[in-house]
Amino acid sequence: MTADNTSLFTHAAEQEPTHRPLAERMRPRHLDDVVGHTSIIGPHSALRQQLKTAYLPSLILWGPPGVGKTTIARLLADEVGFRFQSISAVSAGVKDVKEIIEEARRQIELYNKRSVLFIDEIHRFNKAQQDALLHAVENGTLVLIGATTENPSFEVIYPLLSRCQVLKLEPLGKEDLQTIIERAVEKDVLLSRYDLRIEAMDTLIYYGGGDARRSLNLLESAFYLADKNKTKIVIDANLLEKAAGQNMLYYDKKGEAHYDIISAFIKSVRGSDPDAAVYWLARMLKAGEDPLFIARRLIILASEDIGNAEPYALSLANAGFEAVHHIGMPEARIVLAQVTTYLASVPKSNAAYKAVNAAEEEINKSGDLPVPLHLRNAPTKLMKDLKYGAGYKYPHDHKNHFVEQQYLPAKLKNTKFYKPTQQGREARLAEYLNKLAKGKKDNQK
Repeated sequence: MTADNTSLFTHAAEQEPTHRPLAERMRPRHLDDVVGHTSIIGPHSALRQQLKTAYLPSLILWGPPGVGKTTIARLLADEVGFRFQSISAVSAGVKDVKEIIEEARRQIELYNKRSVLFIDEIHRFNKAQQDALLHAVENGTLVLIGATTENPSFEVIYPLLSRCQVLKLEPLGKEDLQTIIERAVEKDVLLSRYDLRIEAMDTLIYYGGGDARRSLNLLESAFYLADKNKTKIVIDANLLEKAAGQNMLYYDKKGEAHYDIISAFIKSVRGSDPDAAVYWLARMLKAGEDPLFIARRLIILASEDIGNAEPYALSLANAGFEAVHHIGMPEARIVLAQVTTYLASVPKSNAAYKAVNAAEEEINKSGDLPVPLHLRNAPTKLMKDLKYGAGYKYPHDHKNHFVEQQYLPAKLKNTKFYKPTQQGREARLAEYLNKLAKGKKDNQK
């Protein structure tokens, strides 16, 4: 950061009214003030080079809470001198979107002024709402910047996604968070009036959970709890624990409690405790959690933690997601309860999950090994002349629809990635595969 930028930042911070939350008072005023994300918005990034030509593409900012998605969107608009309008996908509808598009069109016609529409939680927009944006984004009436904590390839319709650049914002690291906190102590209009020392920086960062906003809010809470009659204010672990206890009394869908409770929910299902699982489910739903967020996690769990011990679990989880999508709340809670209690009550296996991890580890180690010739496709004469596909044995032409042949690359012959357990239906798979393996050994004698 240059000396000029520091001066501007300090001056702006001094003008902030102290009644505003610390996280709001410390929002960066320029892209150079943003901590982290150098590869995306740093001085030498592709996006910054585009901004120099007054070009701002439509973007999807994908990342966890508290990494600065809203701030970055606003600063990008400022950088190219565009109007900035912000809405939340939770509360806005198609009518709101159409009114914003019409106003953006008028701004171009009357003032030659371009507009940026920032949509927070864009993954909460349904297909009709997203469709309403398509034409305006395509013809340049407005620049869309959407923010999401969910994988946009699952939640944003392809026609809209194809018109946007997706920028993945990684969680802030410990050094980034420490920089943000130290800047607040030094520059904030209120904190800078005191001789304030943070003796438990690691504790503050831990309770902040990688979220800059939450970390600053926690620092502010601790500051107000501290004894200000002394010459020096010390923020220690005890004070932070007291402040964190106050802040965690509610369920913040964007904060640490969000991740703690979904973690407890998943671990309860994985641990075959339907009572605990449905309790955490009810906690999330009562707090207003997105039911589709929960349904997606159940689909992942059905494969990762249940797998072939009960293959129907994946079908039920998928059906549950579709049902939740179609009917919405409050009835969706019944569907989620059914899927949750079933998944918690069936046998568990992570053998499939471990198998793909082991296969990926082997690929990282051995690289792209050649496909055996007899397994290769041979659509052309040249490929047939090169013996592609030669010697392949069609299993259905043999007894029990099985014939022994090598399917792995030669270097990996006899390597085992999938090791089925004796849990549920997977035990039958294990029995069948063991029977085939025994037949192979008998043939080799």
